[in-house]
Amino acid sequence: MNIARQLYQLQEVDLELADREQRLARLTNQLGDSQAVLNAQVELDAATKHLEDARHQQRSIEWEVDDLSAKIGDIEQRLYGGKIKNPKELTGLQAESEAFKARRSQLEDQILELMDGVEMTTHEISSRTARLQEMKVHWRQQQRQLASEIEQVKGEIVNLKRDRGLLLADLDPHTSELYEEVRRQKGVAVARVEQGICRGCRISLPVTDLQRVKSGSVVQCSSCGRILFLA
Repeated sequence: MNIARQLYQLQEVDLELADREQRLARLTNQLGDSQAVLNAQVELDAATKHLEDARHQQRSIEWEVDDLSAKIGDIEQRLYGGKIKNPKELTGLQAESEAFKARRSQLEDQILELMDGVEMTTHEISSRTARLQEMKVHWRQQQRQLASEIEQVKGEIVNLKRDRGLLLADLDPHTSELYEEVRRQKGVAVARVEQGICRGCRISLPVTDLQRVKSGSVVQCSSCGRILFLA
């Protein structure tokens, strides 16, 4: 086989190999926790904590309301029990009862507001929980698909490396070293020749170089240094 053609085939394998390795890296980077899922979990935890705090506050206020109601009941029992005759003491108890009732009314309004907030937060948590579960299901499916794709790409890489080894085995050490050196310098080591032009640098080749390429010799472009291949 024409050596330049072998080198071109080797380059095609190397390009495919580089593509598969880059794809493997991208797929591997996508494995693991999803930031969107983590953010959704944080938001759900925050909503749950808010609900717990609201319920705790509601219970505390309800206990205070119960305590005020008990105090009001005691005062009214004293007011209307007939045992207290002193007008000044009666007036003081009446004022105290009214103050407790006013405070109780304020607290009962707060309880109503808290109950509305608890209901809204409960609905929010239910919605966020359902959404999070959907995201987790999607994430698990994506992870399984990624794992499958990774195994497929790994298999392709193994095959390409095998093909590369077979192609290298047919080349003499000097030629393979030349290919690797030009590849290291240029990225693309072998350039096609089309209509007398090197497609690596798009410069017309001297007639002598073109003739050598046609003869099957390993020729480097005098302009860019790439190995020339005439299809």
